[in-house]
Amino acid sequence: MSIKAVAIAREDDRWGAYDLDPGELEDLDALTDAMRDLGEGLVVAFVEEDDEYLAIIRIDEDSSDPRVFLSDRRVLGTSDLAEALLSDALPLPAPRDGEDDEDDESAAMLHAQPIGDLDLLADLGTPATALIALIAEEGMLPGDVVAAISDRAGAGDILDEVRG
Repeated sequence: MSIKAVAIAREDDRWGAYDLDPGELEDLDALTDAMRDLGEGLVVAFVEEDDEYLAIIRIDEDSSDPRVFLSDRRVLGTSDLAEALLSDALPLPAPRDGEDDEDDESAAMLHAQPIGDLDLLADLGTPATALIALIAEEGMLPGDVVAAISDRAGAGDILDEVRG
């Protein structure tokens, strides 16, 4: 299993980029505590697992609750990490009843089902429509989406240094 977790933090109009230890991502509270350790201003964390999904978590200095986005709600039922991080902040997907035919299920699996705060990055150059377009673009992996979002926010070069 490949988990990548990075964050960008803005203090005084300057960005910093940081690796987050995936082993410390027990739940949303642990993640937000780690994010708060990075700075008192805006911090945006990106968590990817096996190129299957992207979770975006944002904290601001003036808000006590994190804002969250998940590129595909279906992983809440299949990923222990996604469930641990986001199940308290996002509703779990409804279980599928066995009456659906395979063609409908196969078609549904081709399309991501984003959930959460679609506008959490609007002030950073990625409004909801752009975020959905990035997630839905064929061939875009979660890392590509993170790079595009970071570029739009003005932190692309800084993040590239951390991600390698």
